[in-house]
Amino acid sequence: MACVKRLRAADLIVHAGDLSTQAVLEQLRGYGKVQAVRGNVDEDSLRITLPAQLELDLGGRRVGVIHDGGRRIGRLERLRRTFPDAEAVIFGHSHIPLHETAVDGFQIFNPGSPTDRRRSPRHTMGMAYADRSRLRFELIDLD
Repeated sequence: MACVKRLRAADLIVHAGDLSTQAVLEQLRGYGKVQAVRGNVDEDSLRITLPAQLELDLGGRRVGVIHDGGRRIGRLERLRRTFPDAEAVIFGHSHIPLHETAVDGFQIFNPGSPTDRRRSPRHTMGMAYADRSRLRFELIDLD
């Protein structure tokens, strides 16, 4: 599967919640290093052990991670307020891919889902490329 190949090659796997079960988290850990937040459909063991949100240093860039980015209207500014030191936020919940960039470069990114596309027409995942000079997101169509 193209998704698993990319996960194995990644420096870090970032999951924005809705892992559902501890077994899925362990499977991801078998592919590489994982940082994850809890989602609203996760079993109790995940809700207890995973944080609601976190901030990561990706190649010298600060990135926030949260499951639910909230309503579409005002989302970019709301996530900027939630993570004032971050230059981007990765979120999930809707499973609908989204990449939005503010005039000043602040980004929000929802990679969609490789397993549960819900209302999205395609199965997707995201890639983040980060170094000291740039942070870039790419949406990967898996269908």
